[in-house]
Amino acid sequence: MKLFGLAPHLVRFCVAASVVVLSQLVVTPALAGLRVCNQTGKTVSIALGYRAEQGWKSEGWWVAPPDTCSSVFQGDLNSRYYYLFAADDISGGTWDGEIFMCTRDESFTILGVEDCLARGYERTGFFEVDTQSRSNWTLQLTENEINSPEQESQ
Repeated sequence: MKLFGLAPHLVRFCVAASVVVLSQLVVTPALAGLRVCNQTGKTVSIALGYRAEQGWKSEGWWVAPPDTCSSVFQGDLNSRYYYLFAADDISGGTWDGEIFMCTRDESFTILGVEDCLARGYERTGFFEVDTQSRSNWTLQLTENEINSPEQESQ
């Protein structure tokens, strides 16, 4: 028997090909977590601070090329507030704040925010991100919000 004028083996092939194509179109749910999108023309490095079971924790570095997003925390956001520091790797401008946590130049995971310098780390100002108690959040870094080195020294 012919379906749409096709031989049975061609019908099976068309059905199988359609299943493959449709499986590629299935939308997967968005992953929970905290994403930072770099909406600038320069590469930025990102550090994250948050309250973990063991206490305050800072981690870094995620690198976000221009016009890309980096997932800096995966899984449901269990806290309302997270803290970020980001630096423009070219000009030295930063997105920073008044919440101080420990960092270092190389990749790091650091427990605790006290005595950064005495423990051999840098003391870095992070800014607060209010996730409004949602399970995921995306933050946009833009050129308009960067603190250039000239602005920081004034």
